[in-house]
Amino acid sequence: MLVERIEGKWIEDFVEVFGLCQVKPGEVAAVLSESQSRSVLAELAELALIQMGAKVFHVRLVTPRLKEAVPLRSTGTSLAIEGLDPVVQALSRSQFIVDCTVEGLLHSVERAALLANGARIMMISNEHPEILERVKPSRAVHHKCQLGARMITDAKTMRVTSAAGTALTVNLRGVQGRGSAGAADEPGSFGFWPAGLCICYPSNGSVNGTLVLDRGDVNLTFKRYLESPVTMHIENDFVTAIEGQGLDAELIRSYYGNWRERDAYAISHVGWGMAAAARWDSLVMYDKRDTNGTELRAFAGNFLISTGANPSAGRFTSCHFDFPMRNCTVSLDGDEVVREGVLQGDLA
Repeated sequence: MLVERIEGKWIEDFVEVFGLCQVKPGEVAAVLSESQSRSVLAELAELALIQMGAKVFHVRLVTPRLKEAVPLRSTGTSLAIEGLDPVVQALSRSQFIVDCTVEGLLHSVERAALLANGARIMMISNEHPEILERVKPSRAVHHKCQLGARMITDAKTMRVTSAAGTALTVNLRGVQGRGSAGAADEPGSFGFWPAGLCICYPSNGSVNGTLVLDRGDVNLTFKRYLESPVTMHIENDFVTAIEGQGLDAELIRSYYGNWRERDAYAISHVGWGMAAAARWDSLVMYDKRDTNGTELRAFAGNFLISTGANPSAGRFTSCHFDFPMRNCTVSLDGDEVVREGVLQGDLA
C-alpha cells in the first residue's frame, strides 16, 4: 500500500508544474480544499507556492452531505462551494487558485465566477502523488494540445469509428476546441493535472450515432476496465438505449437509473488523449482509493467521450461518466487525427 506523506521530490514536481502556470513571487495564491480532500496534495501545493515566493492562503470547506442515493465519483464537479458568495469572492480575487477539492472545479457551477477576474485555476486530481509524479505536464504536450484545439475549432464535423462498431458523428460548427496539458498560464485559464487532452463541449443536438464500448475500454466512474461490450445509441446528444448482456452494461444502466432528469444521459464532452506519459494499463496497479483515474482520460490516442454536465449546451447534472476508448479512428472533416488509437500527423 502506498503511503501519503510529504516527499521532497513531490515538492519539486509541484514547483515545476506551477512554474508552467507562470506563478511569480508576490502573487496571491489560494489553495482550495475540503474536509474529505487528500490532505497531502494541499500541503504539497502550499510548500511549493511558498518556495516560489507566492503569498498563500487556504480556503477549506466542509464536504457537503450527499444529495444522491448513489456515490458520486470522477465527476469533475465539486459541490463543496455550494454557491457561498464569500468563498467565491475570496477565491476570484486571488491570482492563482490550486483546486484540491475531491471532485474538482472542471464542471462546477462556480467555475465561471472564479475565473471572471482573471484568476488562473490549476485543478489537482484526487490522486496519490506518485501518479502525479509520473504524468506531469510539459510544454511540448501543451503545444500539441493547443494545436489540436485549433483543429477542432476550425473543423465542421468530427467522425469516430472503430472495428468494434462505433460510428459517431459530431457537428462542430460554432464549437470551441479546448486543449489542456496542465498549464493554467494565462488570465482566466484552467488547467488540470494529470492532463493532455484535446476536447470540446458540443452544442445542443450535435452528437448522433452508435457508441460501442469494447473489452478493455474504461469506465472511469467505476474505475473499471470493461470486460464485455456495451452499445449506446445516441440521438441529438442523448443516450437513448444501453445494450449489452454482461455485468458492465447492467452496472451502467443501474447507475444511470438513479437520475430522473434527462440531462444525466446527455453528452458532456468529446475528444482525444495526448499524453505519452499516461498509461492505459496503469489502473491495475493502484487501489481504488489511490487513484481518480484521470491519467486514463489522457493516454495518447484514446477517444474520450463523456456524459453529464455541458456548460456550452446549458446542461448541468451531478451524473457523469468518462469513457476512454482504445483503437478508435477520429477524423476532422475527413482528415484523421487518430487512427486506430494512434495519434497522426503533427499531433503524433
